[in-house]
Amino acid sequence: MQVLCALVLASAPLASQQENGNGDVPYVPTPPEVVETMLKLGDVKKGDVVYDLGCGDGRIVIMAAQKFDARGTGVDLNPERIKEAEENARKAGVSDRVRFIEKNLFDVDIHDATVVTLYLLPDVNLKLRPKLLRELKVGTRILSHQFDMVDWKPDKKVEVSWRSVYLWTVTEKAKEQFGRN
Repeated sequence: MQVLCALVLASAPLASQQENGNGDVPYVPTPPEVVETMLKLGDVKKGDVVYDLGCGDGRIVIMAAQKFDARGTGVDLNPERIKEAEENARKAGVSDRVRFIEKNLFDVDIHDATVVTLYLLPDVNLKLRPKLLRELKVGTRILSHQFDMVDWKPDKKVEVSWRSVYLWTVTEKAKEQFGRN
């Protein structure tokens, strides 16, 4: 019985992350311990500009500002999530260091990011990969909760409970190899 319950609970986030008819991914919050692991793995620090694509309630850029003294931008299609993120940033006292944009993540300008975080579906990661490699500077870190980028192997992968966190660093070689549509 315990194994069955564990399997059901483990598959819940994956099942709830199905792309809907509007082309976006439903909101599934990243647990705080995973957020912190992502930011530590990405070596986020003062001076970094963190973009969270599909930011939901803003928790990643808010923690980046609070605990790591970075600035951040959250991007989400859902106006309710943007309002919630802005309110959360205000409550956390970091509204001066984070901003939230209601926009499709494929249409937002990310060129000034030094760190990009994702909790998207594998096919969305792959569709986004050329944009990331085209717009991001060499040295920019990309972190993904739960889903990899198939043939672009991560520099590091860590486990937090049953969840995976992946890290890639943008290189000239990656831009050449994976940056084309």
